Amino acid sequence: MAKSDVDRWLEEQYKTEPGLEARVEAIIEEMRLVEQITALRKARGLSQRDLAARVGVTQPVIAKIESGTTKNLELRTLVRIAAGLQSRVKVVLERIEKKQAAKSKRARKRVAA
Repeated sequence: MAKSDVDRWLEEQYKTEPGLEARVEAIIEEMRLVEQITALRKARGLSQRDLAARVGVTQPVIAKIESGTTKNLELRTLVRIAAGLQSRVKVVLERIEKKQAAKSKRARKRVAA
């Protein structure tokens, strides 16, 4: 698959700014989580108000979570949302591959020099 201009630009940015790739990946993961919550709620035929009642929060709290504007969503809140959606939370810790770790280390050295 050919790389887009955006992909090439991102690769250059990752090379020049230590930690950027990890921050971008974290943001993408947050976006996926928000999309999953919204998709599950809709698939269950629930309104935001319905889900809020099941979780024990207000509808604006659910709206804020689904819009991605909630910072530091607590795991226990996420578990309550999952229960309200008749779902479960799965937390995975993945080891950073040596190749990725080496890239980050080289980038840190360039900045320190």
